[in-house]
Amino acid sequence: MASLRRSSSMENNYRYRLSRLVRTQSSEIYLVWEEDRRVGQLDLHFAHDTIHATLVLEADLPVSTEEELLAQIDEDIVSSYLPSFDREDFLVTVFRGEEISSYTDSSGALDDMDDERFDDDDGDEEDGPSGGGRGGRRDR
Repeated sequence: MASLRRSSSMENNYRYRLSRLVRTQSSEIYLVWEEDRRVGQLDLHFAHDTIHATLVLEADLPVSTEEELLAQIDEDIVSSYLPSFDREDFLVTVFRGEEISSYTDSSGALDDMDDERFDDDDGDEEDGPSGGGRGGRRDR
């Protein structure tokens, strides 16, 4: 029990909050938050004794802050899967980018994503950009 308490208090001291979106047998996807601002997305892939990560940052971070975030990811997520003394490597590629659109092939999903974006239109596109069909693109 004491280690759980310590872990919880340590999480409260972290600068970033990591929210898992997807988990499979060999990968995970997280959103990275600083307070209420999304600052990035992390994709992790577990390949036996090597862990591969792609981190896309939506904000410019100083190198020291980036290293702090990577240490948190290692400590909070990666080491729980495979501690540093048991793994061959933890490889991270960091990109700087921004979300420009989202795609889905789920029927009706686009209508739920940003209905308010189309409320100001002249009424020609009642069903959004996909025309009520199956899937499509959602611009930000």
